Amino acid sequence: MRTRRFLLSATGLALTALLSVGCATLDERQREWIFQPGDRAWGGSAHYAEGMQEVWIPFESKVTGKSSRLHGLWLPAEGQPATAPVLLYLHGAKWNVSGSAPRIRRMQELGFSVLAIDYRGFGKSTRELPSEDMAYEDARAAWEWLAQEHPGRRRFVFGHSLGGAIAIDLASKVADEQGVIVEGTFTSIPDVASSMKWGWLPIGPLITQRFESVRKVAKVDSPLLVVHGDNDRLIDSSLGKRLYEAATGRKHFVLVEGGSHFSTMSVGQAQYRQALAQFFSLN
Repeated sequence: MRTRRFLLSATGLALTALLSVGCATLDERQREWIFQPGDRAWGGSAHYAEGMQEVWIPFESKVTGKSSRLHGLWLPAEGQPATAPVLLYLHGAKWNVSGSAPRIRRMQELGFSVLAIDYRGFGKSTRELPSEDMAYEDARAAWEWLAQEHPGRRRFVFGHSLGGAIAIDLASKVADEQGVIVEGTFTSIPDVASSMKWGWLPIGPLITQRFESVRKVAKVDSPLLVVHGDNDRLIDSSLGKRLYEAATGRKHFVLVEGGSHFSTMSVGQAQYRQALAQFFSLN
């Protein structure tokens, strides 16, 4: 199944790495396979991005030492957008930001103004091979852009799948987020690899792009909402539950019956609305 590649690759690369490749090549291959950066949207999802405002976020990268630029989509809340809370949306692997357009609109329906970005290497953002550290830096640049463009607004961060790990990293480093929402995410890439078909292979030490959210989540001071579908075949819901259990602050776990890795938000929209109202006091 094509959608499983970005995580299965962390397992599949092990034997090749042991045979011939050097450290630099191994790192690059993992970055390619885990992120699978692209400029295409999934299916017909790009249609839902019509009418969203394009934004550009320039910054100087400390990771690469280069001038960089992120492309994003901005969708203001309906009704009273000037006072609505703002949400930084961080997508997962493979598809560009327009591939998340249906979820972006669902978050708007839940009362947020939404900024969704493409990491470097995706869509129209700076064309570089992304890495774990670069993705963290991209999220921080977008977070600071939101603070500058929408001062005084309540800011939340959302991450889906791989984006959940990026959201956890951001929230562990900043102190001005009002809440964190992650969906279909995991404890670490080595843990995901161990849950896959070849999980018995001792490849953990070979993984350079580790995304160890389980070690960072205790540093998240704001309320944390962890959502997972019980029919997620890509990232098992047990990993989402373990991440939730590792959190030490105010937290809430929602398991969506029948939700897959890609349908949990649509299937569980009512549960999302209830959780946001009760946990974050959002109507």
